[in-house]
Amino acid sequence: MMEYDLTIRDGEAILPGQGRTACDIAIRDGRIAAILSPGESAPARENISARGLVVMPGAIDVHLHLGHGKDISRPREPGDADRETAAAAKGGVTCFIPYLMATDPFEAIFDEVIAVTEQGARIDFGYHFIISTEEQLAGVPRYVGEYGAPSFKIFMNNRGGEGARLGLPDIDDGFLFRLCEAAAAHGGMVCPHPETIEIAWVLRDRVKKQDPDGRNGLATWNATRPPFVEADAVQRSAYIASQTGAPLYVVHTSSAEALEAALRHRRAGAQVFVETCPHYLTHDIGWAGGDIGKINPPLREASDRERLWRALIDGEVDTVGTDHVHRDISSKEGGVWAASPGCPGLETLLPVLLSEGHHRRGLSLERIAEVTATNPARIMGIGHAKGAIVPGLDADLTLVDLDATWTLERSDIVSSAGYSIYEGETFRGRINDTFVRGRPVLREGALVDGASGTGRYVRRRLDLPRSPAR
Repeated sequence: MMEYDLTIRDGEAILPGQGRTACDIAIRDGRIAAILSPGESAPARENISARGLVVMPGAIDVHLHLGHGKDISRPREPGDADRETAAAAKGGVTCFIPYLMATDPFEAIFDEVIAVTEQGARIDFGYHFIISTEEQLAGVPRYVGEYGAPSFKIFMNNRGGEGARLGLPDIDDGFLFRLCEAAAAHGGMVCPHPETIEIAWVLRDRVKKQDPDGRNGLATWNATRPPFVEADAVQRSAYIASQTGAPLYVVHTSSAEALEAALRHRRAGAQVFVETCPHYLTHDIGWAGGDIGKINPPLREASDRERLWRALIDGEVDTVGTDHVHRDISSKEGGVWAASPGCPGLETLLPVLLSEGHHRRGLSLERIAEVTATNPARIMGIGHAKGAIVPGLDADLTLVDLDATWTLERSDIVSSAGYSIYEGETFRGRINDTFVRGRPVLREGALVDGASGTGRYVRRRLDLPRSPAR
């Protein structure tokens, strides 16, 4: 028998179709080589005990922003990727797909961005492209076919100068329609940021008159962009996408109304995938942290939070992504009107779902594996390599101490953001070890020296059934 590189023994693994199963996992050449019976003879150069731990497929975060300082458009130096992939490893994330933002054609910057990311990355990664210009729109066939980047974000709210905050030009629904056409024709998928900004402007002006100093904080911010503003854009983008036959991936669903809008179009036959984020599952407008919780879309009411949990448990939500933004806490200064939107979340992705989902609400470990690994891999075109504990796939694994309790302190935070909306909270369920292609990047809670620069770019290819254009 050929010797394995590594065997993880004595644990229980979350296996597709079988659930929590006592087994040993053999790894060779960075891939899962075999699922063995407990104690089965299997020569290996190294054996690791997972006694008392649960082995889960490494999480795949398909929604985050990897930038440099307060610029969240793209990494500028290897240290940007090093810090944020270190945070990812602590959160049980073994692969992520950030949104790449630019006004240049991506042909002009792609090689540089990949090189910089690979020099620092501890985990594997892909990229989505944010499409904002005619040159980028014309490049969609190449981005899908040559670059292995088949998913395209569009900021539906970039109108009337709104995109200037991010350095992007204005677009309109005609641009969205043409992007959907291009995606449908070339094997791509559209990921809209759904907000009807013209209505938000009207509401902002009214709310500012009532609360000019932003003293009501998160409630004020929610009132400027209420759920129907999100839901309207969801239904509009889903309808437009269905007319072209393009699949739609609705990012950061924050409200019951937006969820229902997406589900209505799914039931009508459109191919619509729904993502939510941990902060919408745990926080609402009553959070004591105030302006630090300013996010787009806003934190909502407690009833929205509970509806999203039900959707997650019942299978209506497909994925959970962090929408990680690693601007530091100084970006939150100046009150709710001036504070920058967004928050970090990589190092708390799995801990939130284990603690708040599994232990508190009965969310199964199998379901957590689906929404953080299997579904993201399948939907985003890397299911051929990642997303489940199956022979032949990459050995991307996270070992969880399911009953360990711990409290997150600011001194624990690795991300360059330097803070978390979960500071001071006690979790049940801790990430003990993280492996990427069989290589340890986190061992017994500590980052592994020498792991920086070992992550690799993963080319993606969507294998989704195509709906005919209507």
